[in-house]
Amino acid sequence: MSKKNSKPLWITAIVLVAIVTFIIYQNRKGQDQTPAAQSVGGQSVIIAYQTGVDPSKVAQANGDYEKDSKQHIQWKKFDAGSDVVNALASGDVVIGNIGSSPLAAAASRNVPIEVFLITAKLGGSEALVVSQKSNIQSPQDLIGKTIAVPFVSTTHYSLLSALKHWGISENQVKIINLRPPEIAAAWERGDIDATYVWEPALSKAKATGKVLTDSKQVGEWGAPTYDLWVVRKDFAEKNPDFIKSFVKTTLKQIDAYQQNPQAFVQDQANIDKIAKLTGSYPKDIPLLLSGNDYLNLEQQQKTLSGEFAKNIFDTATFLKSQGKVDQVKASYAENVTTAFLQ
Repeated sequence: MSKKNSKPLWITAIVLVAIVTFIIYQNRKGQDQTPAAQSVGGQSVIIAYQTGVDPSKVAQANGDYEKDSKQHIQWKKFDAGSDVVNALASGDVVIGNIGSSPLAAAASRNVPIEVFLITAKLGGSEALVVSQKSNIQSPQDLIGKTIAVPFVSTTHYSLLSALKHWGISENQVKIINLRPPEIAAAWERGDIDATYVWEPALSKAKATGKVLTDSKQVGEWGAPTYDLWVVRKDFAEKNPDFIKSFVKTTLKQIDAYQQNPQAFVQDQANIDKIAKLTGSYPKDIPLLLSGNDYLNLEQQQKTLSGEFAKNIFDTATFLKSQGKVDQVKASYAENVTTAFLQ
Protein backbone atom coordinates (compact mmCIF):
# COMPACT_ATOMS: atom_id res chain seq x y z
CA MET A 1 0.00 0.00 0.00
CA SER A 2 1.38 3.40 -0.94
CA LYS A 3 1.84 6.32 1.47
CA LYS A 4 -0.51 8.28 -0.72
CA ASN A 5 -3.45 5.98 0.17
CA SER A 6 -2.61 5.29 3.87
CA LYS A 7 -3.30 8.83 5.15
CA PRO A 8 -7.04 8.85 4.36
CA LEU A 9 -7.37 5.43 6.04
CA TRP A 10 -5.77 6.71 9.23
CA ILE A 11 -8.08 9.70 9.27
CA THR A 12 -11.12 7.47 8.73
CA ALA A 13 -10.06 5.18 11.59
CA ILE A 14 -9.61 8.10 13.99
CA VAL A 15 -13.03 9.52 13.08
CA LEU A 16 -14.71 6.13 13.61
CA VAL A 17 -13.08 5.70 17.04
CA ALA A 18 -14.23 9.19 18.06
CA ILE A 19 -17.81 8.49 16.95
CA VAL A 20 -17.95 5.15 18.83
CA THR A 21 -16.46 6.75 21.96
CA PHE A 22 -19.04 9.58 21.83
CA ILE A 23 -21.96 7.12 21.46
CA ILE A 24 -20.75 5.01 24.42
CA TYR A 25 -20.34 8.16 26.55
CA GLN A 26 -23.83 9.40 25.76
CA ASN A 27 -25.38 6.01 26.56
CA ARG A 28 -23.61 5.82 29.90
CA LYS A 29 -24.57 9.42 30.69
CA GLY A 30 -28.21 8.68 29.95
CA GLN A 31 -28.13 5.59 32.17
CA ASP A 32 -26.55 7.49 35.06
CA GLN A 33 -29.03 10.37 35.01
CA THR A 34 -32.02 10.22 37.39
CA PRO A 35 -35.30 11.13 35.69
CA ALA A 36 -36.55 14.59 36.63
CA ALA A 37 -39.95 13.16 37.56
CA GLN A 38 -40.91 9.66 38.58
CA SER A 39 -44.21 8.23 39.73
CA VAL A 40 -45.27 6.55 42.97
CA GLY A 41 -46.07 2.95 42.11
CA GLY A 42 -46.07 3.86 38.43
CA GLN A 43 -48.76 6.52 38.84
CA SER A 44 -48.80 10.30 39.24
CA VAL A 45 -49.41 11.76 42.68
CA ILE A 46 -52.73 13.59 42.31
CA ILE A 47 -52.95 16.73 44.44
CA ALA A 48 -55.93 19.05 44.87
CA TYR A 49 -55.23 22.76 45.24
CA GLN A 50 -57.39 25.83 45.61
CA THR A 51 -56.96 29.48 44.67
CA GLY A 52 -55.93 30.95 48.00
CA VAL A 53 -52.97 33.35 47.85
CA ASP A 54 -49.84 32.14 49.67
CA PRO A 55 -46.07 31.98 48.99
CA SER A 56 -46.04 28.26 48.18
CA LYS A 57 -47.88 28.96 44.91
CA VAL A 58 -44.49 30.09 43.57
CA ALA A 59 -42.99 26.68 44.33
CA GLN A 60 -45.96 25.05 42.61
CA ALA A 61 -45.56 27.23 39.53
CA ASN A 62 -41.80 26.56 39.40
CA GLY A 63 -42.27 22.79 39.53
CA ASP A 64 -40.24 22.66 42.74
CA TYR A 65 -42.41 19.93 44.28
CA GLU A 66 -41.66 17.65 41.34
CA LYS A 67 -37.95 18.52 41.28
CA ASP A 68 -37.43 18.05 45.01
CA SER A 69 -39.37 14.79 45.32
CA LYS A 70 -38.41 13.42 41.87
CA GLN A 71 -42.04 12.40 41.48
CA HIS A 72 -44.58 13.23 38.81
CA ILE A 73 -47.47 15.28 40.19
CA GLN A 74 -50.85 15.97 38.66
CA TRP A 75 -52.30 19.17 40.10
CA LYS A 76 -56.09 19.53 40.07
CA LYS A 77 -57.75 22.87 40.80
CA PHE A 78 -60.90 22.93 42.95
CA ASP A 79 -63.22 25.82 43.77
CA ALA A 80 -64.27 24.76 47.28
CA GLY A 81 -63.00 22.70 50.20
CA SER A 82 -66.11 20.52 50.23
CA ASP A 83 -65.27 19.37 46.69
CA VAL A 84 -61.70 18.57 47.75
CA VAL A 85 -63.00 16.55 50.71
CA ASN A 86 -65.25 14.51 48.42
CA ALA A 87 -62.29 13.83 46.11
CA LEU A 88 -60.16 12.76 49.09
CA ALA A 89 -62.93 10.51 50.41
CA SER A 90 -63.29 8.77 47.05
CA GLY A 91 -59.53 8.47 46.54
CA ASP A 92 -59.56 10.60 43.39
CA VAL A 93 -56.84 12.73 45.03
CA VAL A 94 -54.43 11.77 47.82
CA ILE A 95 -53.36 15.21 49.07
CA GLY A 96 -55.59 18.25 49.30
CA ASN A 97 -55.58 21.92 50.24
CA ILE A 98 -58.59 22.71 52.46
CA GLY A 99 -59.58 25.05 55.26
CA SER A 100 -60.00 24.18 58.92
CA SER A 101 -63.79 24.20 58.65
CA PRO A 102 -63.97 21.58 55.83
CA LEU A 103 -61.39 19.57 57.78
CA ALA A 104 -63.60 19.60 60.88
CA ALA A 105 -66.61 18.52 58.83
CA ALA A 106 -64.66 15.77 57.04
CA ALA A 107 -63.06 14.43 60.21
CA SER A 108 -66.49 14.36 61.88
CA ARG A 109 -67.63 12.12 59.00
CA ASN A 110 -64.58 9.89 59.60
CA VAL A 111 -62.99 10.64 56.23
CA PRO A 112 -59.52 9.01 56.64
CA ILE A 113 -57.39 12.15 56.38
CA GLU A 114 -54.95 14.03 58.58
CA VAL A 115 -53.52 17.54 58.49
CA PHE A 116 -49.72 17.52 58.16
CA LEU A 117 -48.98 21.16 57.33
CA ILE A 118 -50.50 24.60 57.91
CA THR A 119 -50.40 26.77 54.80
CA ALA A 120 -51.52 29.90 56.64
CA LYS A 121 -53.43 31.26 59.58
CA LEU A 122 -56.02 33.21 57.62
CA GLY A 123 -56.43 36.96 57.78
CA GLY A 124 -57.17 39.51 55.09
CA SER A 125 -57.17 36.92 52.32
CA GLU A 126 -60.76 36.06 53.30
CA ALA A 127 -63.25 38.84 53.95
CA LEU A 128 -66.89 39.81 54.19
CA VAL A 129 -67.55 42.32 51.41
CA VAL A 130 -70.79 44.30 51.07
CA SER A 131 -72.14 45.82 47.87
CA GLN A 132 -72.24 49.59 47.67
CA LYS A 133 -75.69 49.27 46.09
CA SER A 134 -77.02 47.58 49.24
CA ASN A 135 -76.41 50.62 51.48
CA ILE A 136 -74.86 48.46 54.20
CA GLN A 137 -72.93 50.74 56.53
CA SER A 138 -72.80 48.64 59.71
CA PRO A 139 -73.25 44.98 60.70
CA GLN A 140 -76.86 45.60 61.74
CA ASP A 141 -77.62 46.64 58.16
CA LEU A 142 -77.03 43.02 57.14
CA ILE A 143 -80.41 42.06 58.60
CA GLY A 144 -82.75 41.06 55.80
CA LYS A 145 -79.93 40.97 53.23
CA THR A 146 -78.71 38.11 51.01
CA ILE A 147 -75.19 36.85 51.75
CA ALA A 148 -73.45 34.31 49.53
CA VAL A 149 -70.86 31.89 50.87
CA PRO A 150 -69.61 28.37 50.05
CA PHE A 151 -71.24 26.19 52.70
CA VAL A 152 -69.03 24.46 55.29
CA SER A 153 -66.01 26.50 54.16
CA THR A 154 -63.73 28.59 56.37
CA THR A 155 -65.60 31.70 55.21
CA HIS A 156 -68.93 30.11 56.13
CA TYR A 157 -67.59 29.42 59.62
CA SER A 158 -66.19 32.96 59.84
CA LEU A 159 -69.48 34.48 58.65
CA LEU A 160 -71.52 32.57 61.25
CA SER A 161 -68.98 33.52 63.93
CA ALA A 162 -69.13 37.20 62.93
CA LEU A 163 -72.94 37.21 62.99
CA LYS A 164 -72.87 35.65 66.45
CA HIS A 165 -70.37 38.30 67.61
CA TRP A 166 -72.67 41.05 66.31
CA GLY A 167 -75.74 39.52 67.94
CA ILE A 168 -77.41 38.71 64.60
CA SER A 169 -79.11 35.32 64.32
CA GLU A 170 -78.75 33.26 61.16
CA ASN A 171 -82.47 33.48 60.41
CA GLN A 172 -82.28 37.28 60.32
CA VAL A 173 -80.26 37.13 57.11
CA LYS A 174 -80.55 35.05 53.95
CA ILE A 175 -77.41 32.93 53.52
CA ILE A 176 -77.14 31.13 50.18
CA ASN A 177 -74.69 28.43 49.14
CA LEU A 178 -72.60 29.39 46.09
CA ARG A 179 -69.11 28.39 44.95
CA PRO A 180 -66.62 31.24 44.36
CA PRO A 181 -67.09 31.39 40.55
CA GLU A 182 -70.87 31.50 41.08
CA ILE A 183 -70.41 34.22 43.70
CA ALA A 184 -68.42 36.35 41.26
CA ALA A 185 -71.16 35.98 38.63
CA ALA A 186 -73.96 36.71 41.14
CA TRP A 187 -72.07 39.77 42.36
CA GLU A 188 -71.78 41.17 38.84
CA ARG A 189 -75.50 40.61 38.24
CA GLY A 190 -76.38 42.32 41.51
CA ASP A 191 -78.16 39.21 42.87
CA ILE A 192 -76.47 39.34 46.28
CA ASP A 193 -75.88 42.04 48.87
CA ALA A 194 -72.75 40.61 50.46
CA THR A 195 -70.32 37.73 50.31
CA TYR A 196 -67.68 36.20 52.56
CA VAL A 197 -65.17 34.69 50.15
CA TRP A 198 -61.53 34.27 49.07
CA GLU A 199 -59.54 34.87 45.89
CA PRO A 200 -60.15 35.48 43.05
CA ALA A 201 -63.82 36.26 43.80
CA LEU A 202 -62.72 38.45 46.71
CA SER A 203 -60.85 40.94 44.52
CA LYS A 204 -63.77 41.12 42.11
CA ALA A 205 -66.16 41.91 44.97
CA LYS A 206 -63.81 44.46 46.58
CA ALA A 207 -63.58 46.34 43.27
CA THR A 208 -67.18 47.54 43.67
CA GLY A 209 -67.80 46.92 47.37
CA LYS A 210 -66.27 47.49 50.79
CA VAL A 211 -64.91 45.14 53.45
CA LEU A 212 -67.04 44.89 56.58
CA THR A 213 -64.69 42.49 58.38
CA ASP A 214 -62.08 39.86 57.59
CA SER A 215 -60.81 36.59 59.03
CA LYS A 216 -58.01 38.25 60.98
CA GLN A 217 -60.56 40.25 62.97
CA VAL A 218 -62.92 37.29 63.34
CA GLY A 219 -59.97 35.25 64.62
CA GLU A 220 -59.34 37.90 67.25
CA TRP A 221 -62.97 37.48 68.30
CA GLY A 222 -62.18 33.85 69.12
CA ALA A 223 -62.79 32.00 65.84
CA PRO A 224 -59.45 31.60 64.02
CA THR A 225 -59.35 29.75 60.70
CA TYR A 226 -56.52 28.05 58.86
CA ASP A 227 -55.58 26.99 55.35
CA LEU A 228 -54.16 23.46 55.48
CA TRP A 229 -52.59 20.58 53.60
CA VAL A 230 -54.17 17.22 54.40
CA VAL A 231 -53.35 13.71 53.16
CA ARG A 232 -55.13 10.39 52.97
CA LYS A 233 -53.74 8.25 55.79
CA ASP A 234 -53.17 5.22 53.58
CA PHE A 235 -51.07 7.27 51.13
CA ALA A 236 -49.04 8.89 53.92
CA GLU A 237 -48.30 5.51 55.49
CA LYS A 238 -46.95 4.12 52.20
CA ASN A 239 -45.16 7.28 50.99
CA PRO A 240 -43.68 9.13 53.99
CA ASP A 241 -40.65 10.41 52.05
CA PHE A 242 -42.86 12.15 49.52
CA ILE A 243 -44.81 13.94 52.28
CA LYS A 244 -41.57 14.99 53.99
CA SER A 245 -40.29 16.39 50.69
CA PHE A 246 -43.59 18.22 50.15
CA VAL A 247 -43.31 19.82 53.59
CA LYS A 248 -39.69 20.84 53.04
CA THR A 249 -40.48 22.47 49.66
CA THR A 250 -43.43 24.39 51.11
CA LEU A 251 -41.54 25.65 54.16
CA LYS A 252 -38.60 26.71 51.98
CA GLN A 253 -40.93 29.04 50.07
CA ILE A 254 -42.62 30.29 53.24
CA ASP A 255 -39.19 31.05 54.73
CA ALA A 256 -38.21 32.96 51.58
CA TYR A 257 -41.24 35.19 52.02
CA GLN A 258 -40.85 35.60 55.78
CA GLN A 259 -37.18 36.56 55.56
CA ASN A 260 -37.88 39.49 53.26
CA PRO A 261 -41.56 40.05 52.35
CA GLN A 262 -40.78 43.28 50.51
CA ALA A 263 -38.18 41.68 48.25
CA PHE A 264 -40.52 38.75 47.62
CA VAL A 265 -43.39 40.92 46.36
CA GLN A 266 -41.06 43.24 44.44
CA ASP A 267 -40.02 40.26 42.34
CA GLN A 268 -42.60 40.53 39.56
CA ALA A 269 -42.05 36.88 38.61
CA ASN A 270 -43.40 35.83 42.04
CA ILE A 271 -46.46 38.02 41.63
CA ASP A 272 -47.15 36.76 38.11
CA LYS A 273 -46.88 33.11 39.15
CA ILE A 274 -49.29 33.53 42.07
CA ALA A 275 -51.70 35.50 39.90
CA LYS A 276 -51.68 32.81 37.21
CA LEU A 277 -52.50 30.00 39.65
CA THR A 278 -55.08 31.90 41.71
CA GLY A 279 -56.75 34.19 39.18
CA SER A 280 -56.16 37.16 41.51
CA TYR A 281 -55.39 40.66 40.29
CA PRO A 282 -51.57 41.07 40.44
CA LYS A 283 -51.94 44.47 42.15
CA ASP A 284 -53.84 42.84 45.06
CA ILE A 285 -51.38 40.04 45.78
CA PRO A 286 -48.88 41.92 48.03
CA LEU A 287 -51.69 43.01 50.38
CA LEU A 288 -53.29 39.56 50.34
CA LEU A 289 -49.98 37.91 51.21
CA SER A 290 -49.37 40.32 54.08
CA GLY A 291 -52.84 39.67 55.49
CA ASN A 292 -52.09 36.09 56.56
CA ASP A 293 -49.69 34.56 59.08
CA TYR A 294 -47.28 31.94 57.72
CA LEU A 295 -45.71 29.51 60.15
CA ASN A 296 -42.10 28.33 60.06
CA LEU A 297 -41.03 24.81 61.07
CA GLU A 298 -40.87 25.55 64.79
CA GLN A 299 -44.25 27.31 64.76
CA GLN A 300 -45.77 24.44 62.77
CA GLN A 301 -44.55 21.95 65.36
CA LYS A 302 -45.86 24.02 68.24
CA THR A 303 -49.27 24.67 66.69
CA LEU A 304 -50.01 21.18 65.37
CA SER A 305 -48.79 19.41 68.52
CA GLY A 306 -50.54 21.92 70.77
CA GLU A 307 -54.14 23.06 70.66
CA PHE A 308 -54.85 22.32 67.01
CA ALA A 309 -56.92 19.19 67.66
CA LYS A 310 -58.93 21.24 70.15
CA ASN A 311 -59.41 23.92 67.47
CA ILE A 312 -60.89 21.30 65.14
CA PHE A 313 -63.15 20.11 67.97
CA ASP A 314 -64.34 23.66 68.67
CA THR A 315 -64.99 24.25 64.96
CA ALA A 316 -66.94 20.98 64.65
CA THR A 317 -68.94 21.80 67.78
CA PHE A 318 -69.90 25.19 66.36
CA LEU A 319 -70.82 23.68 62.99
CA LYS A 320 -73.02 21.11 64.74
CA SER A 321 -74.78 23.86 66.70
CA GLN A 322 -75.55 25.47 63.34
CA GLY A 323 -76.82 22.19 61.89
CA LYS A 324 -73.92 21.88 59.43
CA VAL A 325 -72.55 18.55 60.73
CA ASP A 326 -74.41 15.65 62.33
CA GLN A 327 -71.89 14.57 64.94
CA VAL A 328 -68.80 15.65 66.86
CA LYS A 329 -66.06 13.21 67.83
CA ALA A 330 -64.67 13.14 71.35
CA SER A 331 -61.19 13.91 70.00
CA TYR A 332 -59.63 14.92 66.69
CA ALA A 333 -56.05 14.06 67.63
CA GLU A 334 -56.03 11.23 65.07
CA ASN A 335 -56.59 13.82 62.34
CA VAL A 336 -53.43 15.80 63.16
CA THR A 337 -49.82 14.68 62.66
CA THR A 338 -46.36 16.20 63.05
CA ALA A 339 -44.60 13.08 61.75
CA PHE A 340 -43.52 14.75 58.50
CA LEU A 341 -42.19 18.00 59.98
CA GLN A 342 -38.40 17.77 59.88
